[in-house]
Amino acid sequence: MVLVTIEGIDGTGKSTLLAALRERLKDLDPVYTREPGATWVGEAVRRAVAEQIDPVTEATLFVADHAAHLATVVRPSLAAGKLVISDRYSDSRFAYQSVTLDGIIPGPERWLRAMHDGWSVVPDKTFLLVIPVDDALARLSTKSGREHFERREVLEKVQSRYLEFARAEPGRFVIVDALLDKDEVAGFVADAIRQVVADGKKHKRK
Repeated sequence: MVLVTIEGIDGTGKSTLLAALRERLKDLDPVYTREPGATWVGEAVRRAVAEQIDPVTEATLFVADHAAHLATVVRPSLAAGKLVISDRYSDSRFAYQSVTLDGIIPGPERWLRAMHDGWSVVPDKTFLLVIPVDDALARLSTKSGREHFERREVLEKVQSRYLEFARAEPGRFVIVDALLDKDEVAGFVADAIRQVVADGKKHKRK
């Protein structure tokens, strides 16, 4: 049916938004999922992140998790006519891993995208939560221990990559000001998702 993804650097409020969407969109009965972690491969990814192993190993594990996620959750759900809402998806990989692989692999984003070509599923709509990095770091300061992705220099580069993606695909990306009131953000995104679903049904009838 429709694949919607929620993206943004750490600290933008994705978890808060997704919790609100569960209430606001429950009549649509969406399938909520995430990357990494929707499959057992995701646990290997989380271990790799925690142990800060080789960036190439980490990146390829993320791709493996994406493949398993597609096979076991995304494709079957879409085939069953479900609305799928994923907390992070392939754009996270292109944004984060292209930064961590910079200087290790020539053209890391191109390399990552090539690994997805021909078998991945492109989202119908991607909501990109954007926030000043200082505000994101302030929100993350309450966490006990940070992942290596949560450093200022990494988050600045990652958000810049995300915005490049949004400029390249304005029809798919919707930029959301994550500094707005959480209820305002949730209401805007929920209404936009309903419109995407309605448009998808109209297109199917044609």
